[in-house]
Amino acid sequence: MASYPRRADLAGMKRADVLRASPRMFESSLLDKLSRVHWSVPLFVFVPAIVVVLVTALGRMGAGEALLWALGGYLFWTLTEYWLHRIVFHFEPHDGIGARLHWIIHGVHHDHPNDPLRLVMPPSVSIPLAALFYGLFVLVLGDTRALPFAAGFWGGYLAYDMLHYYVHHLPGGRRPRAWVPRMLHELHMRHHFQDGDTGYGVSAPFWDHVFGTAPQRRRAERRTAV
Repeated sequence: MASYPRRADLAGMKRADVLRASPRMFESSLLDKLSRVHWSVPLFVFVPAIVVVLVTALGRMGAGEALLWALGGYLFWTLTEYWLHRIVFHFEPHDGIGARLHWIIHGVHHDHPNDPLRLVMPPSVSIPLAALFYGLFVLVLGDTRALPFAAGFWGGYLAYDMLHYYVHHLPGGRRPRAWVPRMLHELHMRHHFQDGDTGYGVSAPFWDHVFGTAPQRRRAERRTAV
């Protein structure tokens, strides 16, 4: 494994360049290449998988029932996204292999949040996780119900990955005008640059209100807004 990027390596760089920097993560060129993913890759992996399981589900149950199970899978994804981000991604050991793993999993993203090639999950990680969750769904729900449930879950994950890339790389570099994308962008930027212990729900920020981790405006910002 490669070491953390040294501060000296970033000295003299503009802040915008540091945020966009893409440091080497592994000594192995192959592993380092696999850690960099174009934003479109998850679409090619998961869209066909979602279509296959949905078509199979529709062959075994009615469309209405399949839709309800898919909605359930999506809702379960939003909860998984929140707790995965809060408990796993933000578990931060101070030294040793734990600190190294945290930097690989999520720390590098907070150090360089605008790195365009490390904003979606690599297939080497997302595919085994998707298979693991599918096995869990089959175990709990049975073969048939697991199909639309998995489609909703994977669809939620795909929406999260695309949204995460979008909020870090807005078209034209401008803030969104529409309320929903503007709100999602603002909340995630507060997580990165204001308080990393809030705003864990990227695609579903309502869970932050449920669990008491919603980002708050600073007093100066509130006065300016008034």
